Amino acid sequence: MSESFEPPHAGAHFDGRRFSNPWRQRSSRRRRFGLWRWLLRPRSPSWPPAAPDVDAPDIEIPPRRSETPRITWIGHACVLIQLEGLNLITDPVYAAHVGPMPGIGVRRHTPPAIDWADLPPIDLVLISHAHYDHLDRATITALVRRDDPVLLAGLGLNRWLARRGSRRIVTLDWWHSSKPLDDGLSITAVPAQHWSRRGLFDRNRSLWAGFWIETASHRLYFAGDTGYGPHFRWIRERLGAPDFAMLPIGAYEPRELMRAQHMNPDEAVTAHNELEAGQSMGIHFATFKLTDEPRDQPIHDLATARARHGLTDTAFIAPAFGQVFEL
Repeated sequence: MSESFEPPHAGAHFDGRRFSNPWRQRSSRRRRFGLWRWLLRPRSPSWPPAAPDVDAPDIEIPPRRSETPRITWIGHACVLIQLEGLNLITDPVYAAHVGPMPGIGVRRHTPPAIDWADLPPIDLVLISHAHYDHLDRATITALVRRDDPVLLAGLGLNRWLARRGSRRIVTLDWWHSSKPLDDGLSITAVPAQHWSRRGLFDRNRSLWAGFWIETASHRLYFAGDTGYGPHFRWIRERLGAPDFAMLPIGAYEPRELMRAQHMNPDEAVTAHNELEAGQSMGIHFATFKLTDEPRDQPIHDLATARARHGLTDTAFIAPAFGQVFEL
């Protein structure tokens, strides 16, 4: 990866049909064949049953509104952000399976930490990309019917979101910003190193992104789903250091196949340092068995990475389900 590569200008990551990560070379035919061979080989369908965690905190029912900034990990990449009296949710997935049809696909290992009935009214939904474990049709449809929130995503998802019944849709290119609720909250879509697909013929037809969330008092960064790349340095240089970052730490083995799309915990700690984040929370682990590492391996590998990079235990936390962070 070239250290001298400049942040992509508008259009550099879109050829008129498909989006790309312009700082990375295209994957080789050998690597694509290796990925298909890994996908098709027999493997354990799920993790073993989870043992009760006697140290896990009691899960709080969130307030309907909170003036004190609160961040709650619901599971996978789904995070409830309560900020300035507003309720935001990232990549909401309440499905028991993620896949092209209900009941078919990867089974959910741990239920959402906040029951649907206890989820407060949602004002804004942030959608990082179109993969099934981040964008669930039934959950989005239910949110639109219940709360009619603004749906904010990368370019290319307008029609899909409109078919869920929403007329409050904002789609952004990288580095573009919006004030979707007409108040002091600003959202900027930022680069991520990933890809998108839902069907057979729509690979990379919609854009993947992270989101920079800013008010007069706080700056938060939700990375979505991403491999490690130069974009963390660009975000720091262009937007500043976040007070709180939500960084993926799971779905990283086998490494030679996952490196381009998913960070491992050591890379996530490097990203935390490059962002100069005040505190980081791990996401994208222990919920769906997407890759080969054991369920709790990201937690252990994050502890090793913190020690290797000289971070304190509280600087970058692998949260318990339902754990609440107050800024």
